[in-house]
Amino acid sequence: MFNKVLVVCVGNICRSPTGEYLLKQRLPKHEIASAGVGALVDKPADPQAQAVAQQHGVDLSPHIARQLTPEIAAQYDLILVMEQGHIDAVSKISPSARSKTMLFGQWLPQGRRDIADPYRQSDEMFQIVYTQLKQAADLWAEKLKQA
Repeated sequence: MFNKVLVVCVGNICRSPTGEYLLKQRLPKHEIASAGVGALVDKPADPQAQAVAQQHGVDLSPHIARQLTPEIAAQYDLILVMEQGHIDAVSKISPSARSKTMLFGQWLPQGRRDIADPYRQSDEMFQIVYTQLKQAADLWAEKLKQA
């Protein structure tokens, strides 16, 4: 049912590419991609995000940032965003996508469901965000394999 998943953040260079590639590892039969609500179009994944992901065996080097559009949103069954406010941002870009937009951290413990933006922050913050994204990706993979 949810075979096509889009992961969304703001710039599409830190959180959403990491979430995308984590889900790709866990759900190889699904179509998974990412985009940003204010994307740094055509930029690669952030160097800090790439370094942290690489430490954990995740290669973000193929990633190129792209802007979320109504056309892109329409192609996916499920849109996963990093923060509650991103649901509104996705809805402004594509009102019809509202009903299929959920938090990437949906299944994390209460109070930890929003995943903070590590952009231009410390390596430690990137590690914290990576850990949160990994936990959330594991939980989504469980749910989506059952669907």
